[in-house]
Amino acid sequence: MYTYNYLLDFTSEVFKKMGCSTQDSAMISKVFLAAELRGLPSHGMIRIKDYYQLWKAGRINISPNIRIVHETPSTAVVDGDGAIGMIAATRSMEIAMEKAEKSGTGWVSTRGSNHFGIAGYYAMMALERDMIGMSMTNANPLVAPTGSVSRMMGTNPIAVAVPAGKYPPYVADFATTPIARGKLAVAEKKGEKVAYGYVQDKEGNPSNDPAILKEGGSMLTLGGDLEHGIHKGYCLSTMVDIFSCVFSGANFGPFCPPSVAYLPVLEEKVGEGTGHFFGAMRIDAWQPKEAFKSQMDKWIETYKSAKPAKGIERVMIPGEPEREKEERIMKEGIPVIPAIKDDLKEIARELGIGFE
Repeated sequence: MYTYNYLLDFTSEVFKKMGCSTQDSAMISKVFLAAELRGLPSHGMIRIKDYYQLWKAGRINISPNIRIVHETPSTAVVDGDGAIGMIAATRSMEIAMEKAEKSGTGWVSTRGSNHFGIAGYYAMMALERDMIGMSMTNANPLVAPTGSVSRMMGTNPIAVAVPAGKYPPYVADFATTPIARGKLAVAEKKGEKVAYGYVQDKEGNPSNDPAILKEGGSMLTLGGDLEHGIHKGYCLSTMVDIFSCVFSGANFGPFCPPSVAYLPVLEEKVGEGTGHFFGAMRIDAWQPKEAFKSQMDKWIETYKSAKPAKGIERVMIPGEPEREKEERIMKEGIPVIPAIKDDLKEIARELGIGFE
């Protein structure tokens, strides 16, 4: 087990050695560790190797000029200038909130970025200002459209955070696939199989091999098959692709620049970098602030009072399991599986820093 502060400092040191500013390194590290605390290791320490390899390949800009390239009072397109995704995403969400302060709502679509970690981190930024937050992004083209074996889309997550009054906030953060790509990587590192309905081989046959993507296989959208509504997951994933990329002028679908070594970088482009989408809404844009929070509390109470199914202790609302994990993991420490430790030790050795 590692303490939060130890991994935070180590991660920050890695990015400083890569040339990032102290401020940017701290920002990046907070997103990585937020994933670990919320029980989402698929977006935590395992991803440092991906970023390190992108840096060595010269595919990320450590000193970006992030700027607004088009805007209205309530909307903006932000160019990330090849930044590490956390840097472009944080600035984009700040712009969305600044616009919401003035106009009630703010919407930002971002291009020229890279992988940004967990979507929920940016949606939750709005909670500190009594705002509703939203974030989404396209990602590595490893997901097949319904009825296809072509790898066209990413896991394309959606996150929404809504403040409440006496209760903790509602936080929904989910991929539009049954499993995150990082969770496949974790299963592979552990030598485990995955459930059928997550991936298929290059011919479209069901598979339980988490490494099948390296052999030309693809991921499936939410539902897993037609009988269970895979076409609805396809709809969600393509919505994210359009909001994140068509709106901003980023590379949509199969043209998204990959952040994993086994995917080729296509010469053909339809835009700039990876795309994100962010939204911020003042709660008093809908109702007086206290009335909104009171109604949200009532909503939470209603859903938490639902009768549990047999074998289920209690019904929870979105964000509750992650919040409980955050409290527990902060106390108990963060586990890092041996294969990921080996990757981190190798990176530390190459950069001339310590990792115990």
